[in-house]
Amino acid sequence: MGIGLCVLVAPEIVVGAVIVLGVVVVAVAIKEELDAYELRHLYPEEAAASRGTKGASREAVAKRKPKLEPEPAGQDWQPPVPPVPMDRTRRASCEPIPVNHRGGNDPHNKCADKIPNNSFPGWDVFVNGKNFDALQLATRVLWEVKTDSFDTFSDFLQGQVIRDQVPKMRIERGLARACGFDFRVGVRSEAHKEALEEAAPDLKGFIVVMDWC
Repeated sequence: MGIGLCVLVAPEIVVGAVIVLGVVVVAVAIKEELDAYELRHLYPEEAAASRGTKGASREAVAKRKPKLEPEPAGQDWQPPVPPVPMDRTRRASCEPIPVNHRGGNDPHNKCADKIPNNSFPGWDVFVNGKNFDALQLATRVLWEVKTDSFDTFSDFLQGQVIRDQVPKMRIERGLARACGFDFRVGVRSEAHKEALEEAAPDLKGFIVVMDWC
């Protein structure tokens, strides 16, 4: 009761008490900050841990983070190329591309160049991974030319030539057909044509005697 009366009678005492109390609070806060500052300098890792993961330095995180691959740098980096669908690859390989004649057989190349309506005389035509001897583009016919002097060969050599040429002709026909082209083979003699058709009846209609060569 006495203290209450004193406070009511002397309000300057209350003001002084508040000021003293404020000074004490501020002093305590300053002391805590100084202690924290000293802790950060003496034990930086422990101080960072005490502040929680949000207070961890970026440098420390970067050191702990494994670096598996080099970072892409500017224009040197390119996005991954998506796989090309099979149908697009197929169409690209079927596009006729004129290429140089294979050297070493001028008579053969001249016979190919003289095929009627040859769209690329002086050139082979690359289609579906194969160099064909000629292309009649208007009728979509790919050609292979055989300029063997078949009639002058021995029976044994003629048989060897036929056994060698028939499987190749079938493969070439398959490549041409896969790209929507027809296929023809030009030979220099009727005997050569008949021998091929006898060995491979499925090639009848595909072999032509070249009267221009």
